[in-house]
Amino acid sequence: MKKILLLGYGNPDREDDGVAWHILRALALKMGLPAPDSYEDDFPENPQVDFAFHLQLTPEMAEDIAQYEYVCFVDAHTGNIPEEVRIIDVESDFQKSPFTHHLTAQSLISICETIYHRKPDAALLSARGYQFLFSRLLSAPTAALVPDAVDIAWAWMTARESLNPSKS
Repeated sequence: MKKILLLGYGNPDREDDGVAWHILRALALKMGLPAPDSYEDDFPENPQVDFAFHLQLTPEMAEDIAQYEYVCFVDAHTGNIPEEVRIIDVESDFQKSPFTHHLTAQSLISICETIYHRKPDAALLSARGYQFLFSRLLSAPTAALVPDAVDIAWAWMTARESLNPSKS
């Protein structure tokens, strides 16, 4: 079984909606790994942590996440939560959506548990997005949140002792 999956999602062509990719890239650099220059490029391989970035969550991802002990979903939020950056546990909870292309992390964990009888320990890290125009650059307020998001993700990962090879 694999250790940790960092699964970012959002649209990097819509400004702050792509903050997850920027957070994943900064995490790779913090780990001393080469980081991709574009969201279209693959992240480097690592024995403890896998990186994945997608435009949206899909039901088919349940098969992949079933292979991990821990999954950290990374996404933008639009100010509907009080903290600018926050991490919360993700419970298995299938949520119906009126939108045809909207799947929550909770629903994906529920699909994973129902079909594959596996429920990774999961968290959702979200950073506040301020602008969602057509640009691959983050707005200044959201870009300023990336270091805090990286620190929170790093603390989450190290709490699982996944980055210490002598303990895995």
